[in-house]
Amino acid sequence: MKKFMACFVVVLMSAVATFAANDEHEQDRVKDAGAVMKEILNIPDDIPQDLLDKAECVIVLPSVKKGAFGVGASYGRGVMVCRSGEHYTGKWGAPALYALEGVSIGFQLGGQATDFVLLVMNPKGARSLLSSKVKLGADASAAAGPKGRTAEGATDIVMNAEILSYSRNKGLFAGVSLEGSTLRSDGSANEKLYGKKLTAKEIIREGKVGIPACAHDLVSLLDTKSPVNKSDPKSLE
Repeated sequence: MKKFMACFVVVLMSAVATFAANDEHEQDRVKDAGAVMKEILNIPDDIPQDLLDKAECVIVLPSVKKGAFGVGASYGRGVMVCRSGEHYTGKWGAPALYALEGVSIGFQLGGQATDFVLLVMNPKGARSLLSSKVKLGADASAAAGPKGRTAEGATDIVMNAEILSYSRNKGLFAGVSLEGSTLRSDGSANEKLYGKKLTAKEIIREGKVGIPACAHDLVSLLDTKSPVNKSDPKSLE
């Protein structure tokens, strides 16, 4: 009996240690997303301010590497953060962890670690991402995002796309097309981060959890850089 209890304790402690290690891994992912967003927003020719101000949600996927991709199992991991409130007019809220999948991504990475930032430009795009796996270009319209101080001259792109995407590779920042790739909520990672099973909708729209410490830098940055949603109010209804 004593041997059994000793083995049970060892197994239990190992499980706790494993869960803690996994939890730390997910926290690091959130922290890395905050660092990437800060660096990108400090680039002189970065995401146009008027686009950021009209985005309902932001997705940040740090250090996606080509080596992580394989047939049927390719993905990059990151976080999705949205403005709070019924019509996305409140402060930025708690992050949900997301995965980006698709063989097509591998051909764009060039063998180097690449950071991706995606802007979700309307509630329809946000609802799609919060309810199911979304294939970019099919389930949600997507386009390479324009860059610079403003998005003037890129009206057609902005009006027709639900999701605008950007990449940073080898210090180069540019709009990039991710059509054909898919985005989905990373359920197991969300469970590790928050300690219980939660859907992305429960995290982002229903406010069932607070903002974790690891996300404070990212959320504070977005609250500072884009405190007000400047979308046409009619588009948020």
